[in-house]
This record gives sequence, structure tokens and C-alpha cells, in this order.
Amino acid sequence: MREHNELYIDGAWRAPLQGSVLELRDPATGVVTGRVALGGEADVDVAVAAAERAFVSYSQTTVQERITLMERILVEFDRRAEDLAQAVTAELGAPLALARGAHVPTGRVQIATAIEVLKTYVFSEMRGETEIRKEALGVAGLITPWNFPVLQPTGKTISALAAGCTVVLKPAQLTPYSAVILAEVMDAAGVPAGVFNLVNGRGSAIGGSLSSHEGVGIVSFTGSAAAAEQVAVAAAPTVKRVTSELGGKSPHILLPDADLEIAVQTAMTWLMAMTGQLCSAPSRTLVPRERLQEFLSVLVPAVEALKLGDPRAEDTTMGPLISAEQWKTVQGYIRQGLDAGARLVTGGLGKPAGLESGHFVRPTVFADVDNTMAIAREEIFGPVMSVIAYDSLDEAIAIANDTPFGLAAYVTGGDREMVRLVAERVRAGYVLINDAEFDWSAPWGGYKQSGNGREFGPDGMSEYLETKVIRSS
Repeated sequence: MREHNELYIDGAWRAPLQGSVLELRDPATGVVTGRVALGGEADVDVAVAAAERAFVSYSQTTVQERITLMERILVEFDRRAEDLAQAVTAELGAPLALARGAHVPTGRVQIATAIEVLKTYVFSEMRGETEIRKEALGVAGLITPWNFPVLQPTGKTISALAAGCTVVLKPAQLTPYSAVILAEVMDAAGVPAGVFNLVNGRGSAIGGSLSSHEGVGIVSFTGSAAAAEQVAVAAAPTVKRVTSELGGKSPHILLPDADLEIAVQTAMTWLMAMTGQLCSAPSRTLVPRERLQEFLSVLVPAVEALKLGDPRAEDTTMGPLISAEQWKTVQGYIRQGLDAGARLVTGGLGKPAGLESGHFVRPTVFADVDNTMAIAREEIFGPVMSVIAYDSLDEAIAIANDTPFGLAAYVTGGDREMVRLVAERVRAGYVLINDAEFDWSAPWGGYKQSGNGREFGPDGMSEYLETKVIRSS
């Protein structure tokens, strides 16, 4: 049983001034795994005040001082890697192999990358007699989602600290275990008091107060479009910078000469393995009409071979959804797909046999999907794939771009020049070709309603910097 009864503010663990206690349950069994203290608006005020005080000195640290601090953080992060993996499995329900092999390493990459970025980043340059400086914005309010509970809090925090900002982190209320360990990492690494602060809490209770706070200079938010609108409205009166990474309905375009094994691997890696709880999941697969049945004949056996079950078992390849609420949402979309006339190829309503106690869902594939259907237009956040047939490449690109989102896209094909041309025509912030290895240090963010700004690497750090001009006579 995990008991986290305090918040981390101004370099110390302390009881919340107001708030409540949240009881967390294992997504795979429904058994209570722990309790976490949730803070309130008063706790945000205290945390922001601590971050403001710390900013005065921390923003003046040298690049080398920040590199040294990052190196200590990396050492402590590595020391707690297994604890983080176990936390991800307990709070998210991700298979332990996935937590160890993806969730924790992607967080580590952010720290290691920040160290390298700081070694070469130009914070000041002369243009004639004019100096152009990049300076820390101030206190960074970080609001993170539940689906990547190590990557998102770590990535945002490290980018802000590398820039010279101080931080108040509000992690998702459903996945606080990883954030608590991150705070312990910061404390053990000797991060100065007030530079990093952790306030667990409900978005409805403290998200607005953090976003609207006059002491916060930038808000970095990852989550739903609806919540992002609330953050933007709350932040507007203080005209602070707001960056956001929101939802997606990412297309996967299979060209006529696509290797179907590669195409299926992309679907399994970026949609099914993560239970579809991924904002960049390739949930719309566009296939040449003449290759539709051939593609399904390769895809369906792979989907049906997924091993659902105990996330801690070595042979489990798909875990549960995070909550009963999310399970109901996904079931609702499957029902909408059936009612709209999409052809159910595999999966469907209900829980897999023998897995009735957790939030398990049957991995589902629909064919004969029209891009106007809800399952093709709305983010489901579950292992539900819509397969759409197309008759020409221009039509495929038009369908791919016919979405309010633009976070990611995937292209599979044998002709390197054609694949590249298609990737250039798709309006998305990140395009993955032929199941290439993901670059977690590259700029991450989307077009249209998938948000604004970028995360990770030098572009991510730049979001936390302001430009100053000093002109000498």
C-alpha cells in the first residue's frame, strides 16, 4: 500500500493546507493500491511563492551549474528507474515490460538530452552592437496527463530547469505515484529549495488557480482540448505564455507498395501495445482499396495474438485501460461504430473472457469506415482502429488531413521519394515513416487543434525562454 500524505513544496514534504485524499485502485484488478493527498488553491499559492523566491537566484545560475545539476538528477533518476517502472504499472496498468522499456527510458532521454542541449545552446549573441539574449521566463506551471506519467512530468520539468525557470508541477490525479518519485529524485539530487515544487490535485480544483496565478510566467499543458480551453481562459487575464499538446486522430497512410508486415508492426507498436492510450496513436489506417483484404489478413492475426492480462506478467503484451470511466468511453465508441454501419473485423463490445475484474477492453478493428463517422473523427483513447479504403493517393492525403487535429501521422511505402512527398503533404507535427525509430529529442507538438508550441530537446527548452535586446551606443 502506497501512502503519500504530503506535497513537496520549498524543498520539504509538508501536509496540504487544503484539499482531500484520493484513493487509487489497480486498473487490472480494482484493488486499492494507495492513497495520495490532493492539494488546493492555498497550496498552489504557497508553491508559487516558493518558486518565485527561488527564481531570483536560480535564474542567475551559469550554464555549467545547471549542467552539473542535471547530471546529478540523471544519476538519481537511474537509481530509481525500477521504482518508476513499478509505479507506472501500479497507477496506469501498463505492462511492466512496457514501463521498463518505454515509459522510464523516454523520461531518461529528456534529462540526458537537456544536458547535451545546454552544452551548445546559444543564450547570448551579438548582432553588430546589439546583444540578443535568451533569459528564463519565470515560474513554470506544468500540468501533465496520465498516459505518460514519467515522460511528461520529467520532460517538462527538465526543459524548464535547463532554461533557468523554477517549477510548480501538477501531475494528473490518476497517476501521482511517478510524480512523487520524481520529487524524491529532485530532492536527492540537491535541487535547491523552491526550484521544484509538486502539488498533486484535481484539475478542477487547482488547474485554474495555477494557470491564472500572477506569479506564474508560463503554463505548459498536455491533455484534452476541452481542458486546454479552460487553461487558456484562466491564463488570458495575465497574458502569460501558454503552450499545449492536445489530442490527435493520427492517420496511417499505406501506399500501394507498402510492406504490410511493417504497416502492422506500426499499428501494434503505436496503437495496440499502449492500449490506444496515446495521443499520437495511428487510429485511422488508410489502405488502397485493392489491398484492403490483404492488409486485414495480416493485421487481424497480430491483433488477436495480443496477450491481455496481469501487467506484471512477463508475457502480457496489453494491459487494461486506466479507469472504469475510460472503459465506458471506449465501449461507447465501439457501439457508435457498430451503429454507424462500420464492419467489425475483430474485437467488439465487452471485456475479454476471464478478465472481468479489471478495465480490460477487447482490441478492436473496424473496416468499411467512412471518415465522417465518430470513430474516425474523435479521439477514442483506446485500442480501436478504423480502417478506411481509398482509391487514389490524392484522396488518401485529403482524408488524412480531414481532421481538426494534426499531432502525428504515419506513412508506409517502398518508394522512398513518394513516401517523402506524402509525408510533406500531411499536416501533422511529427511524421513517422516505415516504423522508423522514434526520436524523443526532436520537437514534439501538433498543428490545428493538437496544440501549439513544442516540447523536447532545444525547441522544448526554448519555450521557457524570453528574448531580451540590449543595444549599446
